[in-house]
Amino acid sequence: MTQCKRLFSSIVTFILMVSCVVSAPAFAAQTVLSSRIWPAQDYTRITLESNQPFAYKMMEIKNPDRIVLDIENVVLDASLKALSTKIAPDDPYIKQIRLGNFQQNIVRLVIDLKAEAKPKAFNLAPAGEYQHRLVLDVFPLKDSLMTLLAEREKPAIAIENQQSSNVQNSPEITRTEPVAGAEPQIIYEPLPGIPAEPSAVDAEKDKITLPLNTQKETGQKEISKEKPVKNKNERQIIIAIDAGHGGEDPGARGANGSHEKDITLNIAKKLKAAIDREPNMQGVLTRDGDYFIPLHGRVVKARNHQADLFVSIHADAFTNQAARGSSVFALSERGATSASARYLAKKENESDLIGGVSLDDKDPWLARTLLDLSQTATINDSLKLGKAVLTNIGQVNRLHKNQVEQAGFAVLKSPDIPSILVETAFISNPEEERKLNDSDYQEQLVNSILAGIKKYFSTKPALAKTKIAKE
Repeated sequence: MTQCKRLFSSIVTFILMVSCVVSAPAFAAQTVLSSRIWPAQDYTRITLESNQPFAYKMMEIKNPDRIVLDIENVVLDASLKALSTKIAPDDPYIKQIRLGNFQQNIVRLVIDLKAEAKPKAFNLAPAGEYQHRLVLDVFPLKDSLMTLLAEREKPAIAIENQQSSNVQNSPEITRTEPVAGAEPQIIYEPLPGIPAEPSAVDAEKDKITLPLNTQKETGQKEISKEKPVKNKNERQIIIAIDAGHGGEDPGARGANGSHEKDITLNIAKKLKAAIDREPNMQGVLTRDGDYFIPLHGRVVKARNHQADLFVSIHADAFTNQAARGSSVFALSERGATSASARYLAKKENESDLIGGVSLDDKDPWLARTLLDLSQTATINDSLKLGKAVLTNIGQVNRLHKNQVEQAGFAVLKSPDIPSILVETAFISNPEEERKLNDSDYQEQLVNSILAGIKKYFSTKPALAKTKIAKE
């Protein structure tokens, strides 16, 4: 009897041990290593990172608008719970995030939205310093860039309608019908923050030097020039300024811990401010905050703004900390001009892998803007622009190369916009990293880039791009 009990006990123990082994994987839930949120006007990105791929399902629910993300086999720990505390009050799209255990092996995230939106979720394989990532992008229903462009058109249309109304209602002006075959009416588009006409007070403050013949007629020898006045009857020259990297893609890391994405954004903002101070020039940023934009998305933004030039700002890095100097690059159709240019282009083109782009995107703009079309004329202009910028940068910092180099940079592949990539200095060099973080040095870089842009336009004036009024 005792032997039977012992045998029975051994069998039970064995069954329990087997049961534990079989059921073990069910309890080996993966851990979320970190969670991040990147809010921006273009879209808000939520990122979860783990050492394993994520299994998930996404649903959209209306009234009220919200996104439901069910993630399988993850632990609802402090790292994941912290996601709900990372929503900024001024996030354009997300109101709040709620988390909880929906079922035994499923954690549910409910993202409450401020308005109806277009979500997109996808997995990213390990890249750069990141492991497996689950990304949820929350896009606006209406593209924010196109909304901005529409807003820019409204003041011009309103002014034109008012002028038309004044002409029709004024008894002192004889109205004439349009002549058949006459040229279409042209509308000049005022830009945000720039009034259509200066007020009387502003006109008094912003006196400018009169033309020579006008000075003779009025008897005035000279009038002080305090600051330039933008002429509403001249088309603005648009310069697209691209701050490299951003958001999930930090770019190169400096010897003392600086991130390339932060330095490039600071320089880009200062360059925009300097350009905006020039008469009849306007800078537009591809990104104005710490968030990621795909390489082709930067090209699309420049083209949607009808930019005359595209300047991408970067800070180089190399394994050898002794490497130093500034460089300027243009696109090449026939391969890189040097091994270092080829290496840099490959590294910069990997930005989409690190920043995170869904591989199943079927963006129609991608085919239009990134095709290797015959870009000979545009590349020639890019080389002229690059040479002018490189010459001026050489007065601020030593040059890594004395000529404009070329390689297959994806961000420079606009078929109709002269485009350059400026490597301001080597962030991996401790001395140059310190300079790149210095506000005065950033100003010197900005002034040198702007001087190069102005030199380029002095020899090749921008062709007027006009808009025909809608009837």
